[in-house]
Amino acid sequence: MAPDDAPIVTLAEGRPVHDPTAATVLRGEKPKGGQLSLLSDTQLIETLAHFPRERIPERVVHAKAAGAWGEFECTHDVSDFTSAAFLSKVGKKTKALARLSTVAGEKGSSDTTRDIRGFALKMFTEEGNWDFVGNDLPVFFIRDPVKFPSLNRSHKRHPQTNVPDSTMFWDFHNNNQEGVHCLMQLFGGRGIPKSLRNINGFGNHTFKFGKPEDSTFKYVKIHFKPDAGIQNLESDEAVKLAGEEPDYHIKDLYNAIEKGDYPSWTMYFQTMDPKEAETYRWNVFDVTRIWPQKDYPLRPIGRLTLNRNPDNHFQDIEQAAFSPSTMVPGIGPSADPMLQARMFSYPDAARYRVGPNYQQLPCNRAQYVYSPYQRDGPMRVDGNYDGDPDYVRSSFRSLRLGPADIAHDEWVGKVTQFSSEVTDEDFEQPRDLWKIFKSKGEDKVFAKNVAAHVGKALPQVQKATIEMLNRVDKEVGEAIQKALDELDSKGGAGIEHSSAPCSKEKKK
Repeated sequence: MAPDDAPIVTLAEGRPVHDPTAATVLRGEKPKGGQLSLLSDTQLIETLAHFPRERIPERVVHAKAAGAWGEFECTHDVSDFTSAAFLSKVGKKTKALARLSTVAGEKGSSDTTRDIRGFALKMFTEEGNWDFVGNDLPVFFIRDPVKFPSLNRSHKRHPQTNVPDSTMFWDFHNNNQEGVHCLMQLFGGRGIPKSLRNINGFGNHTFKFGKPEDSTFKYVKIHFKPDAGIQNLESDEAVKLAGEEPDYHIKDLYNAIEKGDYPSWTMYFQTMDPKEAETYRWNVFDVTRIWPQKDYPLRPIGRLTLNRNPDNHFQDIEQAAFSPSTMVPGIGPSADPMLQARMFSYPDAARYRVGPNYQQLPCNRAQYVYSPYQRDGPMRVDGNYDGDPDYVRSSFRSLRLGPADIAHDEWVGKVTQFSSEVTDEDFEQPRDLWKIFKSKGEDKVFAKNVAAHVGKALPQVQKATIEMLNRVDKEVGEAIQKALDELDSKGGAGIEHSSAPCSKEKKK
């Protein structure tokens, strides 16, 4: 017998169920005769109809993730350059939700593949939600947003063979060489983290933090540094874990929080005066480049702590929606075209995946919302603003105005077609990174990592990759060629997708 306080099973409309394993049927008279299911069996129909609708569309990138609830605490005074309320005073705490993900793989892929990790946060502030949607590497592969779908397809599955493909991967990057800096980061020592508790979170883009009341702002780069330090996996160990424990990172984060070992990150800003941006040596809106810390030191801002696992992963993490367009007063976008494109694409993806009212779900809902000009739509559950006017400037409803935006840019120019060009300047920061690799003894590991991946591509693609990396430094190409020769002497890994038409054509 179940205890008196045990829940009673019901149908979705609330009707109590006598036996959730039973079906209403028409049975034959013979003891071993068949039986016919009836459409009047609401329990059976409801159960079967709901099952194939359990899945929502998988994210086209960042599909596999861990997540947790936590809080952000402001630890330093930043009132000199921003009016954002959650940064208004030292000690102020804000509820947060984090989603940490791989990028290229599907939901069932391995946690320990060599890939960028997404680092997404939602801060539930009193002025609305602020989303931080970054990565664990400080730069990105492209700066022209129209290339974004092509970039991600090249990192995914070949359209004919349906398997990840090194030829496709490297052919894209050989012909879009602005990504060489990010490639060097990815195939360096930090390409596979030991755990999600040991990764950086970079905002990548340049943002504007300012004060609407005096029309001032600073350009800002955002960094989250793990208080437990950066720790990484060697390639061989990562491959072993991919087979033995493909959910290694998800389990690690969950178990750490469950036992009270709460991971935390310190938030830092790099700040730049807008006047300095006009004469700085690099384009400060180019997401393929960093601001060297010797020019713009890190300034501590606050601490993020993850301290509660989700009650239900689908409800809290899978349905969570993050977008760099989700900003609060005191924070604004810069003239980074990649940022502006993401500000459209991310909410658009959420409307498709979860529905047009996704902001009403607990994992996305802001503390206070009054937006009567967004009405109706599927799954409206917040009262739909009752009879309030659904048109602007109604004389029947008085409204207070919120704060103004921070200062806008002034533009003089003309509309034109534009695609960025790759110049020698694009190889300056990768060249500096190569010097760091050499000083730390990581140059051979980098060469080995690249060779293991590009070694599966067609020979002409391998050659083009070496030519690209020779533009960083001849030593880079030579080191990778040496590593490739060593792989060949041991039998190598072989060329992928050798049956694909594109490969056959190139081999002629």
